[in-house]
Amino acid sequence: MTAGPSAESLAPVLVVRTRDRTHRLRAGGAYRIGRDPASDVVLNDPRVSWSHAVLRAGPEGWLIEDSGSSNGTFFEGRRVERMAIEGERTFRLGHSADGEELVCSAAVPAPDRPPQPYRQQAGQQANQQAYGQPQAYGQPQGYGQPQNYRQPQQAGRPPHQGPPTPQGQGAPPAARRNPPGPGGGTSPPVARPPQPRPPSRPEPRQQARPPRRGPSIDRNPSQVIRVAPKTLRIGRAADNDVVLSDLVVSRYHAELRTLGPGRHQIVDLGSHNGTYVNGTRVDSAELSEADLLGIGHATFRLVGEELQEFVDTGDVSVAVQGLTVRTPEGKVILDGVGFPIPERSLVGVIGPSGAGKSTLLGAVTGMRPATEGTVRYDGRDLYTDYDELRHRIGLVPQEDILHTQLATRQALLFAAELRFPGDTHKREREQRVDEVLEELGLTAHARTRIDRLSGGQRKRVSVALELLTKPSLLFLDEPTSGLDPGLDKTVMEMLSELAHDGRTVIVVTHSVANLDSCDRLLVLVPGGRLAYYGPPAEGLEHFGKRTWAEVFQAFDREPDRDWATEFRTSARFERYVAQGLDGDAGTVDDATPPAPPPAQQSKLAQLSTLCRRYLAVISSDRSYLVLLGVMPLILGGLIAAIPASKGLAGDPGTNADAPSKLMVMAFAACFAGTGNAVRELVKEMTIYRRERAAGLSAGVYLMSKLLVLGVITALQAVVIVVIGTIGVKLPAEGTFTSPLVELILAMALLGFASMAMGLLVSASVNSSEKTLPLLIVLSMAQLVLSGGLVRLTGLPGLEQLAWLAPSRWGLGAAAATVDLDTIAPHSGANDPLWKPEPSVWALDMGVLAVLALVFILVAWFRLYRQRPRRR
Repeated sequence: MTAGPSAESLAPVLVVRTRDRTHRLRAGGAYRIGRDPASDVVLNDPRVSWSHAVLRAGPEGWLIEDSGSSNGTFFEGRRVERMAIEGERTFRLGHSADGEELVCSAAVPAPDRPPQPYRQQAGQQANQQAYGQPQAYGQPQGYGQPQNYRQPQQAGRPPHQGPPTPQGQGAPPAARRNPPGPGGGTSPPVARPPQPRPPSRPEPRQQARPPRRGPSIDRNPSQVIRVAPKTLRIGRAADNDVVLSDLVVSRYHAELRTLGPGRHQIVDLGSHNGTYVNGTRVDSAELSEADLLGIGHATFRLVGEELQEFVDTGDVSVAVQGLTVRTPEGKVILDGVGFPIPERSLVGVIGPSGAGKSTLLGAVTGMRPATEGTVRYDGRDLYTDYDELRHRIGLVPQEDILHTQLATRQALLFAAELRFPGDTHKREREQRVDEVLEELGLTAHARTRIDRLSGGQRKRVSVALELLTKPSLLFLDEPTSGLDPGLDKTVMEMLSELAHDGRTVIVVTHSVANLDSCDRLLVLVPGGRLAYYGPPAEGLEHFGKRTWAEVFQAFDREPDRDWATEFRTSARFERYVAQGLDGDAGTVDDATPPAPPPAQQSKLAQLSTLCRRYLAVISSDRSYLVLLGVMPLILGGLIAAIPASKGLAGDPGTNADAPSKLMVMAFAACFAGTGNAVRELVKEMTIYRRERAAGLSAGVYLMSKLLVLGVITALQAVVIVVIGTIGVKLPAEGTFTSPLVELILAMALLGFASMAMGLLVSASVNSSEKTLPLLIVLSMAQLVLSGGLVRLTGLPGLEQLAWLAPSRWGLGAAAATVDLDTIAPHSGANDPLWKPEPSVWALDMGVLAVLALVFILVAWFRLYRQRPRRR
């Protein structure tokens, strides 16, 4: 309401200074402070709540009131809930010592200060590393934001709750505060009285404004920077000319260099996540006004001598256009599906089994592109620009995408190491993890092992992993599968809150109990056709049924009914689909396939993180640790129990038991190596696929397994040989050194080669259940093909097949060490691989190493193919 000539309206103007702006607030209303872009005083420090505090003029003068913020409002180190502002007062928001500074002065305003230069000064860089929306870093002369008077909002306006109000006719809140001024600049911000917020959940934004055309930077740049003759440096550090407070941006990310009048070049400075021009990663490229420059969550465009910036904070729409997926045999499993996805909305996808829901999810995320059609992300082709836009998409598959043996916070910290650049400080990663834990209500479970959490809490942890990089689009596949009705409702309510807090969420679900939490509902029928898209409340009315169970029954009982055509000819299709897609249509460009996802860190940093995480997973499972330690003791003991009258030495023809002892020793090394690795890749395949899409290197991932498991297998081989030879007489010397040393080296390399074969098997199967039968088959094959059980020399076919068995060469090296053919002669020709000569021993070991390398390369290729497919 409009304030009259009261004591409040006669209060002096309140001058409010933040580190990057000065506001002048007139009495007569309430002014909101917070991270919400629609706030009157916007602060981007993540410790500041979305709606943190309110400034208002009361009978006793200006007051500051905390709005129930998470981290508090402080004055001189004391937390305050409500305080009068007398003279000049400096408040800290979010932390008592280094929180965001808010200087309030209830006095007659001084003359306007000149605008600040575009380079952020050292005194303005408090908490510049906070991960959130970019801080305003000022503008050059003519593009600054001078001090300005703010008009009061309605008196008694309640703190902001839920999603921002739909914008009606166009620009987001920032644009309403900074409408275009003469000459294309920005005019001083002016607060306008807010519209009353409806009591029910607002409609998604797309219904409240015309269809959007082109990327957001063309409509509402969040900053305009004059391109000076000198070089502009862009990055996360505060001493850059353009500062992007985004943890996926490197400290010194790129430079915009002026080549001459009207000519500019962007040069990547070795960033971890890349610099993109029109969706393609570049090292350097000359920019024109038609080009889009992408760095992290920010997009830039040159307009004359200005660099316009748009920061993707989730206010983007998505248009799915004519997606069709065909199998190589020509079968259609998704048939011409198209629909618009409004900003900050929760979209539910339901349908009978086999209707194509997961196929649709893969096509819309870009993980498995459709064979026809396209997905437009804020006017840009997702498939063409996937390398750049994939950083803005989160995907939570049905299976857990975290190692459940780790504690919640520990698992998220490892994930943050993999997803953020290598120059990100540990403090920054920890701060971001803590923010996500608080946002999802998981702070109390930060030290709890994930496998001890409830189903709903585990799903929240998987969502937390994706929220680390603040995606604008979040996709979930069956997040409520296996949950009881209460947890189902809790998860859906959480997703609704996430959507309205600044991102678009698409969830595939079989549960229909809580569809009212969604803003839009998409129904697929068998054959992958669109049968309905619109508000959930109108879905049953469209089908003329009372429950969704009856709808699904109708799909099954009337297979010949053309549900898709009925919807396409309905008024709801025109209202909720056709109108939303108007203006977003476009053809698919024949672009070259995008390059594989660039690594987020250096290879060495990724390897360190993966090895430390793998060791943490192993050490957290005590029963597995016990098994790793006990297994070589048992195997070594069994070898020691085999009688050998002369040990592994003796006169020619006097030791018939030696072949059995060496054969069992080789079998034990093979079994230990293969058993250690045969499940290690397949059990993590869901985690690997998601991390691979986020930039993990297949080679580094495999190398982490080889290093950790290789050390474990080698130690086990040492134990097996040492225990197995207790009380056994060994030859005086081997082929070139001590027989014990040669035996240990041979069994260690045999175990490593068998481990590599186990990793190959693990990368080749699609479920852990298949690994145990294969382990038994491979172990028996190794035993038969070793040459100790059956003499292979002169057996065509079997002898050549044995060349592929690591046990053949491992036993050969051990037999050469003890001169097995001499101490245990047999009928027939001697085995040429058992000759007690250094060259033969080296040949056995060399072939064993080559087999290990071949297994590793094939396993790597299998892992490499798990990358997101390209059309």
